[in-house]
Amino acid sequence: MRARGFTLLEVLVAVVIFGIISLLAYGGYNQLIQQSDIVERSAGRTRAIQSTVQRMAEDFAMLEPRPIREPLGDSLETVLRACIGNETLADLTRSGWTNPAGISRSTLQRVTYRLENDKLRRAYWSALDRTLTAEPTSAVLLDKVRTVSFRFMDQNQNWHEQWPPLGYSGADASRLRPIAVEFTLDLEDWGKLVRLVEVSG
Repeated sequence: MRARGFTLLEVLVAVVIFGIISLLAYGGYNQLIQQSDIVERSAGRTRAIQSTVQRMAEDFAMLEPRPIREPLGDSLETVLRACIGNETLADLTRSGWTNPAGISRSTLQRVTYRLENDKLRRAYWSALDRTLTAEPTSAVLLDKVRTVSFRFMDQNQNWHEQWPPLGYSGADASRLRPIAVEFTLDLEDWGKLVRLVEVSG
């Protein structure tokens, strides 16, 4: 008895079925890749937000009562300066600047926060009492930031929206620190995030 082969029609049907299965498999694979990309972007965004909040909390928790000298003249800039409506959100002096390389420099650091084009930017200077030509090291911490706001608690547990408190002109104004700082990040995708930080010391 002769062996029976496949007819052309049977081969074509098999090819069509294989093509359909391949398309379905490719669609599923493509969807899996897209889902993986979405998860990775979401995880990256979460890490960036967590890192930003942690960095800001650390900066304000380690406020140091060390004013800095103005680049011109002998006047002093306060240890913390934050005013509503300014392009610069906050200027501050913090301690605990790690120095693993053993470079000859202070462990204190002057830091500034700015909001530019919906991006929160942090900058710092290598020297506290800087000159006009000193350039800061700057980096974007977070994008999609609508607003950043602060509240500062004084020794009497009163809240202020700027620092030094409006109208305060005591002899210690340049060294005055709050006992707590509350900052709020209003993000396009996460909404408002609020963090309360106790100032050490």
